[in-house]
Amino acid sequence: MRKTGFILFFVIILLIYASINYYIIIRGLNLFSPGSSIRTALLIIILMAATAFPAGRLLERTMVNRFTASLIWIGTFWLAFMVYLFLQFLMLDLFSGVSHLFGFIPDFISSNPDKTKEITGIIVISITICVVVAGHINTWFPVVRKYELMINKPGGKLDKLHVVVFSDVHLGTTIEKRHTRIIVDKVNGLEPDIILIPGDIIDEDIAPVLKTNVGEVLKQLQSKYGVYAVTGNHEYIGGIKKAKKYLKEHKISLLNDRAELIDNSFYVVGREDMTISQFTNMKRKVLNEIVKDLDKSKPIILLDHQPFRLEQAEENGVDLQLSGHTHHGQLWPFNFITRIIFKLSWGYKRKGGTHYYVSSGVGGWGPPIRTVNRPEIVSINLIFNQK
Repeated sequence: MRKTGFILFFVIILLIYASINYYIIIRGLNLFSPGSSIRTALLIIILMAATAFPAGRLLERTMVNRFTASLIWIGTFWLAFMVYLFLQFLMLDLFSGVSHLFGFIPDFISSNPDKTKEITGIIVISITICVVVAGHINTWFPVVRKYELMINKPGGKLDKLHVVVFSDVHLGTTIEKRHTRIIVDKVNGLEPDIILIPGDIIDEDIAPVLKTNVGEVLKQLQSKYGVYAVTGNHEYIGGIKKAKKYLKEHKISLLNDRAELIDNSFYVVGREDMTISQFTNMKRKVLNEIVKDLDKSKPIILLDHQPFRLEQAEENGVDLQLSGHTHHGQLWPFNFITRIIFKLSWGYKRKGGTHYYVSSGVGGWGPPIRTVNRPEIVSINLIFNQK
């Protein structure tokens, strides 16, 4: 049943992908005169780019080399191109429909339709290239967001705690060593007391991570109390056993539905990702079961990859919940969709005595491109109430 559901989901996604690409081909070719060299080149480029991503992902499961990496790079960039070409063509069709409906067609368009189409095509392609290139450059420059939060509990030996958080790295073909080194250097430069990663460290198949040995860079993360993380849905998609083994081998402590008392002063609690039941025969523990034996007078920090059912943290005495997963859409206009799906798509919120932060992530799934926000590392100074 689980396998059938996954196949059905995959088929639906593939049909949507094929339909959007078909629409782009038809609309794109219509902008240029039949027989023109631009028209022929456009058709070849779109067909090759559209098949590159699925082909690269499939081949990556059996071999990892420059050819598969090239396919994935081309394919992921095409995903972003596809989004913005589709949106622009859709807007043009809506404009055309409204113009014909109300009989409003400017003379400079109606007087030379072929030339107008060609100029429109060049403008659409140029805008798309500019947006995608700018979005890619953006991914190389993560911003540090700083917060100071009051925790109304004593911190044992500690008056304060400097927590550095980053999520959704998505290590793999498009987020490799050079990119990871930028993240690690920036995190270490903040001199954290503890580093927390709420999931999706590895993208999908772990093979490219093993081949390029990205973990050696990740291993250089430094903090007083170490690095703690939880699984995300992508660790399960790519193979959870291999992902967990690799992360543990590279100095990352995974909290699999368990809590750890740090320096007898505060707890870090980690939950398995909620997709565990879709990829294994197990279910994750309910939060109440994980925290029931904890000393609730001590500060409790919760890592939970997907920010659903936020009220559970408050109900169980959690002081700070850290999540990721949403990317806050990553590509405009998907941020409007994530705002509908999640109560908190990105940023800080407080409810009762519980602080929440949902990170937009420091890496990215699919296209190494961000057009709606900056990749981020979050620096949080927790101030404890010692009275």
